[in-house]
Amino acid sequence: MSPKRSMRAYLVFTGSGPILLLSTYPKLTDERLVDKLRYKGIDKFIAYEVDLDAVQRRYEHSFETVARDLEGVEDLRVLDFNGHQIMANFSLDSLGDPIKFG
Repeated sequence: MSPKRSMRAYLVFTGSGPILLLSTYPKLTDERLVDKLRYKGIDKFIAYEVDLDAVQRRYEHSFETVARDLEGVEDLRVLDFNGHQIMANFSLDSLGDPIKFG
């Protein structure tokens, strides 16, 4: 099975700025994922699911390495935490409905 099949990408706006996550959890509000975010100090967020193929095209050098690290596990990885780079890579107009937590 392709690791991409169950993987999702999220643009998450936190109190300290945007981060781009890859996750193999079934949804962003999965309690296990939320617990990991809380552990990192993220109690509230507004997030958008981002097209995985678009993420792979924009992060071709790091995507495969990070995706491979998620193979066969339910977990999350931060693909990018550089807010300027994230905002340059994604148009806010192309984002769908927000996922609000907290």
